[in-house]
Amino acid sequence: MAGHSKWAQIKRKKAVNDNKRGQHFTKLIREITVAARAGGGDPAMNPRLRLAVDTAKAGNMPAENIERAIKKGTGELEGVDYQEVSYEGYGPGGVAIYIETLTDNANRTVSDIRYVLSRNEGSLGTSGSVAWQFERKGQIYVDATRYDEDSAMLAALEAGAEDLRRDEDVYVVTTDLTSFAAVQHGLKQAGIGFEEAELAMVATNTVIVSGAEAQKLIRLLDALDDLDDVQKVHSNAGIDAAAYAEADA
Repeated sequence: MAGHSKWAQIKRKKAVNDNKRGQHFTKLIREITVAARAGGGDPAMNPRLRLAVDTAKAGNMPAENIERAIKKGTGELEGVDYQEVSYEGYGPGGVAIYIETLTDNANRTVSDIRYVLSRNEGSLGTSGSVAWQFERKGQIYVDATRYDEDSAMLAALEAGAEDLRRDEDVYVVTTDLTSFAAVQHGLKQAGIGFEEAELAMVATNTVIVSGAEAQKLIRLLDALDDLDDVQKVHSNAGIDAAAYAEADA
């Protein structure tokens, strides 16, 4: 269920981003800038930057925007000094929430996050309060209606993936950090395209939420994701895809 809800959320975010393209581009530009600052401006030598650039291209970001963001990261152009700060908290039903941000003002960011949590029956936790419930992994999402499961599984495992599981209409391929790029390459070489690839905080346990509680949680996650400084929001909730459909109804 957790994997399916994640895929439902990604598809839903893509639809939302059609109406919020500017905000989406802003977050991608921040990630490209920080990735270039941390690991250099050559995507071939910087896996984090390569992922950010590939994501931006998939979202139809103009090439000049990508290049400008890289140059700001490498110092060739003047840019804002963004810092990576993570926050931890809880949502309805005791769901653990891990929030990744890129910010030039941590005081503003934590104030905004605390406000959103308190308005949506959540609370801000201390550092380390929920992080132990997550592991950093690579996740790749493949349209299960297009490919045979045995073929997808074989290609993923041969490329170094840890696991492939099916959640209704998607295969979720999980990798460790060192194999993330190689598995993407291996899938492409095997003729298997994928809809999305990301580095994510993957929950080691799942808390199932449904009904009114799920609706409250979805509103909270949406409100956090809408904050300009927030890059990614992870939770250990298992939310049925129907709950996302109801949230958009």
